[in-house]
Amino acid sequence: MSGFKKDGLSVFCFVLLLLAVPFFLTNVYYINTLTLSAIHAIIAVGLNLLMGYAGQVSLGHAAFYGIAAYTSAILTTTYGLPIPLGMVIGILLSGFIAYIIGIPTLKLKGHYLAMATLGFGVIVYIFFNETIELTGGPSGFRGVPRLALFGFTFESDLSYYYLTSLTLAFIIVLSLNLINSRIGRALKAIHTSETAAQVFGIPIAKYKLFVFVISALYAGLAGVLYVHNLSFVAPSSFGFNFSVELVTMVVLGGMARIWGSVIGAFFLTILPEFLRFFENIEIMLYGAILIVFIIFMPEGIAGSIVKIFAAWRARKSDV
Repeated sequence: MSGFKKDGLSVFCFVLLLLAVPFFLTNVYYINTLTLSAIHAIIAVGLNLLMGYAGQVSLGHAAFYGIAAYTSAILTTTYGLPIPLGMVIGILLSGFIAYIIGIPTLKLKGHYLAMATLGFGVIVYIFFNETIELTGGPSGFRGVPRLALFGFTFESDLSYYYLTSLTLAFIIVLSLNLINSRIGRALKAIHTSETAAQVFGIPIAKYKLFVFVISALYAGLAGVLYVHNLSFVAPSSFGFNFSVELVTMVVLGGMARIWGSVIGAFFLTILPEFLRFFENIEIMLYGAILIVFIIFMPEGIAGSIVKIFAAWRARKSDV
C-alpha cells in the first residue's frame, strides 16, 4: 500500500510539473520540444518494459511507431476516416504486427533477437520509402489533419502539449501497476533466469509475447500522437538511428525503472537543442556526454539519483 501511495504521489507531482512548465516558457518552439519529449517517453516506457523488465532486446521499435503513424495518416487523409477511428486502427495494427512478428522472433535470444528486430525495422523503413503512391516515399506524406476528439480540435501547440502530457501520465500509471502485478513479477523472473522461471511454472513464451505487444502498442500510441501533431510524416523519422536512440533513452535513463525511461527520453530529446549553439562540434559533444554518463552512471540517471538519495538518507540517519 505504501508503494502504491508513493507511486501515486510521484505521478501527481510529475503531472503538476508538466502542467506548470509552459508558464515559464516564452517560445512555442520549446513547448513543441517538450511535446516531442513526451511522445518519445511513451515509446521508451514500453521499450523498458520489454528490455529492462523482461530482458528482451529490440532494435526495431521505430517500425511500430511508424506503422501506426502512417496508418492513421493514410486512413484519415486519403480515405477520410474519422481521426479517432484511424488512430485506433493504427495502434491496433502495430500491436497485431508485433504479435505476428513476436511469435517466431522471441524464440531467439541475445544478439540473434536484436538482429531479427533490426531486420524487421529495416524492412518496414524500406516499405515506407518505396511505396511512393501510398506513403509519399522519401518526400513524406502531407496534409494530415490535426487531432480532433469529442468535437474539440487541438489546434494550439499548448493544448496538444497538455494532451500528450496527460497521456504520458496515464501510460506511467498503467506501467507502474503492470510491473507491480503478477505479470510484472513474472517478467522480472524471466529476466533473471528463464530456466528458473520455467521451473516455477511461468509460461515464458506467453509473457514475452505479451510484453512485446504491449510495448508495440505504446509505440503505436506515440506514433498517432506524433503524426496528428506534425500533420506530416516521412520515413526518416522511423529509421534505424531512431531505434538505437530509443534503446539509448532506456539505458541512459535506467533499465528496469519506469521513471528512468521518462528521464532518458526527455534528456535525449532536449539535449540536442542545447548543443545547437556549438554548431560544428555538436555531434562530438553529444557523443562525449553520452559516454560520460554511461561510464559514471552505469545504472542510468534514475538509478544514480536513487543511489545518491539513499546515501544521503543513510548519512543523515548516522548523524
